[in-house]
Amino acid sequence: MTEVAFHFNVPDKWDYVCRLLRKAAAKGSRVTVTGEPTALRQVDGQLWSLAPTDFVPHCVAGSADPATLDASPVVFCAAPEMSPHHEVLLNLGAAVPSGFERFERLIEVVGGSDEDRMASRQRWKHYQDRGYAIVRHDLAAREQH
Repeated sequence: MTEVAFHFNVPDKWDYVCRLLRKAAAKGSRVTVTGEPTALRQVDGQLWSLAPTDFVPHCVAGSADPATLDASPVVFCAAPEMSPHHEVLLNLGAAVPSGFERFERLIEVVGGSDEDRMASRQRWKHYQDRGYAIVRHDLAAREQH
């Protein structure tokens, strides 16, 4: 069964996502990033603006050749089933991503906006109602310690 983790109260969502992707790539993990096209473009742009030593190889499903797609540790795609990777799915969208259950892990990143929090509650309920154990990472609680 897919391991589901929510990262709540993220102060700078895009910076946090880039750090997660750098960490995952450094560990050799293969990550599929899904969400609305604007969110995917935002993260793609941020990854390109990192220092050369922090660069995270990535590509976009549907626009990369099969060899590049397979070799990239991070793949952006609106439809997760288009990704050759099934290790980690990072959801930046408001809805439950289609086919998430094919992945070993699902990470949900939740910023501080009311809209983001409301949508995350719906996704949490969806996973919980289907029997998924949910791991909670509250960044606000970390800052208090």
